[in-house]
Amino acid sequence: MRWRTRPDSGSAPLASRPSRGSGGKRRLAVVAGIVAALIVSVVSAALTGAFSDTRAAAAARTGGGHAAVTLRTPRTPRRLAATPAAVRTPGHAGLTSCSSVAHIGDSTSVGMVSPQWIANPAQRLRAQYRDIGVRHALIDASGGRSIVEEMPGQVNGYRVATAWFRRGFRGCWVFALGTNDTANVAAGSNVGLAARIGQMMSAAHGEPVMWVNTQTDLTSGPWSEANMQSWNSALVAACQSHPNMRIFNWAAMVHPSWHLADGIHYTSQGYVIRAHAIAAALARAFPDGGHSSHCVVK
Repeated sequence: MRWRTRPDSGSAPLASRPSRGSGGKRRLAVVAGIVAALIVSVVSAALTGAFSDTRAAAAARTGGGHAAVTLRTPRTPRRLAATPAAVRTPGHAGLTSCSSVAHIGDSTSVGMVSPQWIANPAQRLRAQYRDIGVRHALIDASGGRSIVEEMPGQVNGYRVATAWFRRGFRGCWVFALGTNDTANVAAGSNVGLAARIGQMMSAAHGEPVMWVNTQTDLTSGPWSEANMQSWNSALVAACQSHPNMRIFNWAAMVHPSWHLADGIHYTSQGYVIRAHAIAAALARAFPDGGHSSHCVVK
């Protein structure tokens, strides 16, 4: 099987606008101890380049009557620092058949597109996608994002994807989600891991999808590494029934030194490596002239 994607023909920016809340949604208190966190929200960054900072309230809008937790996004540096000279990234393995890419992520994607975390534009995510042959890229990264739950004023991953597809996007999808979904399930959500993955796969309508799996350095709590491993196992299980799905095994390559002190987010060096690695993995998952034969891409 070979996937050849179609460019989006230079269509107008596909902004993600929150729709009016459905009757089944209500506000619930966030898990105690995680309050007033700074959320860095990047909306359609690949098209607009706009960045906005918002304060997260101590509540979240959720679906299905389940609790939500909020992933704290660290403050950006007071002074813009150059990307560490020690960063060494190998050359890309090749080109991808994905001429158009839609990347939907949480706070672990924000740093890959932010000039406050990566000073050199050539090392940011959009440029890395361009280096492997992507001509059209949509990127929407938002702190605290999950597939189901929504922070106030935020659009969850599923609604971003469905809006983009409805407005004409056709191409490859990169879903860098799951860190907050796993935490929400651990906190008591009645929407399980498999159901969340299934929602996002349905939004892709059979187009090529690459998931970036999850990893933290935490030994306890909703964002523990044990919970992340459960999410990664759920991805592998889902891949067996979705021939258009691949998984980039980011968790296997993360080095503790790439993390900030919170054990979840990344340093500037970590974001540079992550951006390069995701693009290179996409080229291996859906290469020009063929396709990978295994669910998991290393």
